[in-house]
Amino acid sequence: MSDAPNATPTTLPAGDHADAVELLGLVAYTELASFGRLAGDAAHAPTLRQRQALSRLAAAMLDRQERVLVRVDELGGDPDDCMTAFDGIFDDFDARTRPSTWWEGILKGYVGQGVADDFCLLAAQGLDERSRTVVVDALTQDTPSQRYAPVIAEAAAADPVLSSRLALWGRRLVGEALGVVGVVLAERPALARLVAAGAAAEAPEPGEPGGGPEPATQSWVFAQLTAEHARRMDRLGLAA
Repeated sequence: MSDAPNATPTTLPAGDHADAVELLGLVAYTELASFGRLAGDAAHAPTLRQRQALSRLAAAMLDRQERVLVRVDELGGDPDDCMTAFDGIFDDFDARTRPSTWWEGILKGYVGQGVADDFCLLAAQGLDERSRTVVVDALTQDTPSQRYAPVIAEAAAADPVLSSRLALWGRRLVGEALGVVGVVLAERPALARLVAAGAAAEAPEPGEPGGGPEPATQSWVFAQLTAEHARRMDRLGLAA
């Protein structure tokens, strides 16, 4: 429980915050799934240094998850139930993007986690202030992508052939990841509402340049996520 003076009381009924609990559940489930993937990547890392770095990343995922689940409890939600609703959501993505090398697996984690985090950050803009702060802090402070990047970038810079292959793989990965986002928007009205609310809040006021709320259509969401993906790949020195 948070002891912050402005924290939301723990007695708030979950029904009043169902959309928030759903997004928090998605964030928490994503962290758990990422932990499992990173633990496996760490076990097969080519070097001891990489094994240690990825093991630390895996531990950080559980820490991020715990911070989010504390907020679920504050809102009166059930930490297990809120994640169960998303169990298996990445199965199709995983089936379509089976890596053929360890490096492809590492980039898959980097891209997949990045798109998932960016989507959750878009949706978080429609949350109450306390829940939004929890999600944004968990997904932006010392993010795994900041620590993934040097491992991939160093290898890609040293091997032009690997760099070219990873760039192509990254394009396939982001396409498949956006497919998952499309399913989520279609099948999870609560998350679609949060994205729409966040988009309206971020839009310039009518009369200002670009004023008027831009509709949070699937194409708008995809444009935001694709732009972030391009920036993320640029940090690796890979073409998006």
